[in-house]
Amino acid sequence: MRQNKPNRYTPLLMAVSVVVGILIGTFYANHLSGNKLNIIKSGSNRLNNLLHIINDQYVDTVNIDSLVDKAVPQILSDLDPHSVYIRAKDVQSVTDDLKGSFSGIGVQFVIREDTIRVQGIVKNGPAERAGIVAGDKIISIDDKPFVGKVVTNEETIKRLKGPKGTKVKIGILKYKEKKPTIYTITRNDIPVKSIPATYMLDDETGYIRINSFGETTYPEMLISLARLSQEGFSSLVIDLRDNPGGYLESAIQIANEFLPNNKLIVYTEGRKSPRQEYRSDGHGSYKNIPLVILINEGSASASEIIAGAMQDNDRATIIGRRSFGKGLVQQQLGFTDGSLIRLTVARYYTPSGRCIQKPYEAGNSKGYEEDIIDRYEHGEFFSQDSIKHTGPKYHTSLGRIVYGGGGVTPDIFIPEDTTDITSYSKEAVMSGLIQQFAFVYTDNNRQKMSKYDDMHALAAYLKKQNIVDMFASYADKQGLKRRNLMIKKSYKMLERHIISRIIYNMLEEEDWTKYINQDDNAIKKTLEIFKKGESFPQKPEVKTQVKSRKNNNKA
Repeated sequence: MRQNKPNRYTPLLMAVSVVVGILIGTFYANHLSGNKLNIIKSGSNRLNNLLHIINDQYVDTVNIDSLVDKAVPQILSDLDPHSVYIRAKDVQSVTDDLKGSFSGIGVQFVIREDTIRVQGIVKNGPAERAGIVAGDKIISIDDKPFVGKVVTNEETIKRLKGPKGTKVKIGILKYKEKKPTIYTITRNDIPVKSIPATYMLDDETGYIRINSFGETTYPEMLISLARLSQEGFSSLVIDLRDNPGGYLESAIQIANEFLPNNKLIVYTEGRKSPRQEYRSDGHGSYKNIPLVILINEGSASASEIIAGAMQDNDRATIIGRRSFGKGLVQQQLGFTDGSLIRLTVARYYTPSGRCIQKPYEAGNSKGYEEDIIDRYEHGEFFSQDSIKHTGPKYHTSLGRIVYGGGGVTPDIFIPEDTTDITSYSKEAVMSGLIQQFAFVYTDNNRQKMSKYDDMHALAAYLKKQNIVDMFASYADKQGLKRRNLMIKKSYKMLERHIISRIIYNMLEEEDWTKYINQDDNAIKKTLEIFKKGESFPQKPEVKTQVKSRKNNNKA
């Protein structure tokens, strides 16, 4: 019988088997004991593995989707102030305004005493065609009561908006009626205008206010310019105050209308985004018209791109206060569940090389958000000397000095008007009491005021109604104690605020804009420089110092 000889690899195989056995035993021991932390890998896999562990072993049932909705915004906020996460249910609402339309019934509403009040109606929209008017109360939607604590802006929008062609039943309680009327309304596309006001400031000066930069802003701008052309305008002011921005493409298209060929409008650049320049093509129809751009601390992003391009190319005079300072470029990335992120991938730079973005500390969103308050407290709203320029100096095409470090500093500074401000007027405005009173007054006097379809006529009527005294009595009942001396000092300002809100409730936004612009210091300054022919920036004077020499000639 043949005897088997020992294999020389046997000890090695036995050692390997032992090691494998230990590893397998350790794996199952850890698995059964609930300890999975040792399998978490470094980098991005850690987050996926952590969620898997929580879902698999946490003591209570966890909604992983909800956990992600809370975690992702926190991660993005640690990067910069403008990288954001948008939940799937919120995507529609945050994109409607920029798309230029949404599908709904066509009403503007406010919530008063847990009830929806129709504040305005979109002309030729589904609600107007059905017979709904401003002042109506919505008390039911789709045969279910809609009053009380359930009534919120978000819930109202959710119930009234919907796919085009779908129907919604709305219970309406009309003024002085006790029983509601049921309307069945078919939803349709509702336009969202980004240019609410276009009119002539005087016989020569056209005015265009842009609220945001969406998909339809450029076509709206062309219509506004054509309208002003018919009225014979020879100079133009574009009002970008409190315009938070929007689509880059719309801003570039508008800037192109006013610049000669091959002028740099803006460029973007980032770590993974090579420099990309956007230049004018020379096809603009208004390359030589005297131009003023109005900005303030609420002007951001695309607004700053236009202001910066016009300033650096010495194409327009910028009037107002330093802009917000939002110069980070976001790329939109979607997830399979319908949610998306807007991730910062580059920065905006004006033609002179200035970065529009103001300084920020990653993860400190509170400090970033309070920057405007800090500017106010520092006095920047009231004195040009209080503006802190933290960035380097740059030069426009003509050699004028401009500053980096965030935002666009205007060529002509307009301080905030504090002439009539008192602690009473501040409280009246900040508390929202003026808006509340204006709505109540409008609701109670709508029929009387309906015959005034002109802003000037309505304002004249309201000035005769002792409107400030009526407000003071209303505010006193709401907890704002009447202060007669302060009311007297702030009378004109209070009257202006109250009447403007009533005009907003009764007429179009253009009428409201016309009214508040009547006493606007930036508008007054604009008309002044147009009259003097100073809207085109001039090359700075170079002072040449000549040394005197003694005449040593002798006779």
